[in-house]
Amino acid sequence: MHNDPELNGKYLGSITKDFAQVSELLREACYQCHKRGISEYPIVTISRESLPFGAVIMDKGQQGLQWFFGLSMLEEFIQRNLISPEAEQDFISTYKNVDEYCCCFVVDKEFLNFVYIPFPED
Repeated sequence: MHNDPELNGKYLGSITKDFAQVSELLREACYQCHKRGISEYPIVTISRESLPFGAVIMDKGQQGLQWFFGLSMLEEFIQRNLISPEAEQDFISTYKNVDEYCCCFVVDKEFLNFVYIPFPED
């Protein structure tokens, strides 16, 4: 598995297409998670296969989507040892404004990493 923070063209096209379809739903989910004090650091999971953590927002196949979209948060990533407690501050220091960017954890056979995708402007 290659762990590269930049999405290559193979991923960029299909993720961007799907993200555009569900961006408002994802923005609202992240906003509510943040506003209700559930987590300061919501994380959207994007994967080809269903993941055993987070809450599914949109299933692959719905509306012709090629990816599953879910909602998790920093706290769950730490609890499941996906982010070590020692790396928590590094994650927080690089986390982008939740109103402008969607923090995504992209999982596929050849790619595994966090990427930030800007929400479309209204």
